[in-house]
This record gives sequence, structure tokens and C-alpha cells, in this order.
Amino acid sequence: MSYQHKNLAAGRWEQLSFPEQMANIGGEVERALNWRMKNNAEYSLRAFERALELLDLTLGSITTFARLREVARTREAIADYFAGTNQFKSTDASWRKYFLPFAYAVRSRH
Repeated sequence: MSYQHKNLAAGRWEQLSFPEQMANIGGEVERALNWRMKNNAEYSLRAFERALELLDLTLGSITTFARLREVARTREAIADYFAGTNQFKSTDASWRKYFLPFAYAVRSRH
């Protein structure tokens, strides 16, 4: 598999805490939302694909069932929002609201 985040895929991702991983995923989702708002479908798609890649890396590093379920559902809902029919009725605001606490938690530690 060809990774866009080569350093992270090489093992660095697993060294990050769960909130750090989710904050990074949220950053890519934020980019996808912003590019979509600017009507740049290509850049939005690229950011969406990077978010999926990071979600997959997270799924591969999770050891608890609760987190596994949360991240798997998050991946499913993000894929549905950007590439599906939006059956979960997500919004740009709901994604920002979901990822913001992870970014806040990471920033408050440093």
C-alpha cells in the first residue's frame, strides 16, 4: 500500500496518543471541509483520503474494543459524508464539533 503519510505509517503514528491521533485526523477533515467550501473538489478529496489513511492507521494501532468501535464508526460516517449519501445526516459543523475536543486536549497538554 502506498501511504501519503510515510513517516507515520512507518511506526511513528503508534507513538502518538489517541487524542493526538484524533486531532491529526480532525486536521485533515477540517482541510477537506475547507477545500469543499472553496469549491476545490480535488484538494478536498485529497484531504479526505488522507483522513481515511490516518483513520486506518489508528484502527491498526487500537487495543481496546471501545476505541476500535468509535474509530470504525467515525471512519464509516466520514466516508458516508464525503463520498456517500450522508445517511447519518452529518454536517460540517458536526464534524468540527466532534474533533475540536481532541485538538483542545492536545493543545492544553503542551
